Amino acid sequence: MPTSSASATDAAKTAPSGGVQSLERAFDLLERMADAGGEVGLSELSASSGLPLPTIHRLMRTLVDCGYVRQQPNRRYALGPRLIRLGESASRLLGTWARPYLARLVEETGETANMALLDGDEIVYVAQVPSKHSMRMFTEVGRRVLPHSTGVGKALLAHTPPDEVRALLARTGMPAATEKTITTPEGFLDALEEVRRAGYAVDDNEQEIGVRCLAVSVPNSPTAAAVSISGPAGRVTDAATEKIVPILQEVAQDLSAALANPSAQG
Repeated sequence: MPTSSASATDAAKTAPSGGVQSLERAFDLLERMADAGGEVGLSELSASSGLPLPTIHRLMRTLVDCGYVRQQPNRRYALGPRLIRLGESASRLLGTWARPYLARLVEETGETANMALLDGDEIVYVAQVPSKHSMRMFTEVGRRVLPHSTGVGKALLAHTPPDEVRALLARTGMPAATEKTITTPEGFLDALEEVRRAGYAVDDNEQEIGVRCLAVSVPNSPTAAAVSISGPAGRVTDAATEKIVPILQEVAQDLSAALANPSAQG
């Protein structure tokens, strides 16, 4: 009975933050698994987290029992299918949180504002607030597009290592949506270099003729996210771009701060 009592005490141990230590450790392990590509061995987790193997084994067994982790035939551990439901719900909630910031973009730029995430090899739009102009752009929430022809795709991939970008493009292909679409890996990597230099991305008639889009990534977002405005090329001119980009960057920073501290919103 002493062992059982000790383990119950250990499970309820308070972390320095005031939370439950075992919960903090479990979520830290899930984050480390995601960073490692979704599958790891116990020794790798021990090395990266600094936790002893018995502690990691106990936490992983609990996560396996709950369905958030599964053990592969090769004895390594992979993120489990139960996380998919949480991820889908969180993505929808992320879009809900973003709407006031997108509304501010519409108010200050006059153009339709979007939020998009990188989901696997694709871009998925999770929120939109339309422009008040009679001529405006609509992107259906939930729509999926390939990254190479979008401003948000460029913003999201700008700091990804070139080898990873090439591998993604090899998997998706680079079909031309218009005659202005970038269709070579070298051309796309050059475009990403320009995003890093300028601090924002442009889709100049590359997804749809007559439409320009400006996009920036959301710094330190819990999942790769970008915000953008899109409008007719006749309105989103170079002169308009100079005024819109600082607003985009400021809204992205404010959204980043809100996502880091959701309890402070409202």
